[in-house]
Amino acid sequence: MPLSVSHRCQNIAPSLTLAIDARAKEMAASGLNVIGFGAGEPDFPTPPHICDAAAEALDRGMTRYTPVAGTMELRQAICAKLERDQNLTYAPQDIIVSNGAKHSLYTVFQTILDPGDEVLIPTPCWVSYPEMVRMAGGVPVFIPTDEANDFIPSNRDIASHVTRRTKAIIITSPSNPNGSVWSREQLQFVAGLAVTHPFYVVSDEIYEKLLYDGRKHLSIAQLGEQIKSQTFIINGLSKAYAMTGWRIGYCAGPRHEISAMVAFQSQATSNANAIAQHAAAVALNSDQSCVDEMVAQFENRRNEMVSHINRIPGLSCLKPAGAFYVMMNIRAVLGKSYNGRVIETSMDFAELLLAEKQVAVVPGIAFEAEGFCRLSYATSMEKIHEGLDRIEDFVSSLC
Repeated sequence: MPLSVSHRCQNIAPSLTLAIDARAKEMAASGLNVIGFGAGEPDFPTPPHICDAAAEALDRGMTRYTPVAGTMELRQAICAKLERDQNLTYAPQDIIVSNGAKHSLYTVFQTILDPGDEVLIPTPCWVSYPEMVRMAGGVPVFIPTDEANDFIPSNRDIASHVTRRTKAIIITSPSNPNGSVWSREQLQFVAGLAVTHPFYVVSDEIYEKLLYDGRKHLSIAQLGEQIKSQTFIINGLSKAYAMTGWRIGYCAGPRHEISAMVAFQSQATSNANAIAQHAAAVALNSDQSCVDEMVAQFENRRNEMVSHINRIPGLSCLKPAGAFYVMMNIRAVLGKSYNGRVIETSMDFAELLLAEKQVAVVPGIAFEAEGFCRLSYATSMEKIHEGLDRIEDFVSSLC
């Protein structure tokens, strides 16, 4: 038998967001003044009291293996958080802690999907959802949405994509890449559909703290015990607490399925980082004013970015309700050219913008959203001003 990479791995598309971020960092390392709007990573430092908790963990010798599902301290903190924030009751046995929310998602799909099972994914969607589904042998079924409807599918569109093979639907609220937030009525429709057919709901709530204009987060699991028993809540510490590199995510869900996830994780990675788990428990249990301060700054940055983009002829965007992304509509400039090169796709736009103006954005094709580019405002106001000035200069040069 010839030696080769498996067909499964050959068919996995690498993360375009990480690739663009890596390219931007390479350019910056070479001395170029690059403005990066690509990566979904807060620019704030991890709050000092969380870092102090990590140092405390080291001082206390908390450097050994923990239970695969996570320390009891952290799982109890997660249960308390869910009770406090969503009025949801979970026991530690209903929780699994993983190496980031991405790992939690991966383990969910590995646990619930058999070959050919379908997972409904509203688009635009985060780049890793369809690949994770495929890696588990599942089939991603995309539900296209429209900017006019805030990138949230209609009830009719959701229902029309349900088949006897439907195993789950992914809901991301607030959403990456567009910042949209599902209403109670929209969630109630999905809950009713999921209970009737039935299928699981994978509710990615990693951006739940990043809501603006006085909005409050609502989890679909809050809509009744039956839908709660079919829902996997995915969350983590990376976005709200500026802890992307600490790699702590978690899943709350039905106990039988969580137990299966623990068994899978025991053979795949074992436990998440012990030191980071202690710091995460402190983050969840302590005063939350550090989160509020970051959210306030994100809201100001959002307002500035949205206002500036909508002043640029040929570009436009909606004002996102949450997360820290803007989906910039570039359809009006497609077909135009820059120094003789025609911009036919969002990838062309992003590549030229990075090469000519040293501004990194993510092409919409990465999110199943051609005609758009995603910009992150998880960067300083100074860089937002400078980057958008460069984008405006770039667009004004198109002919």
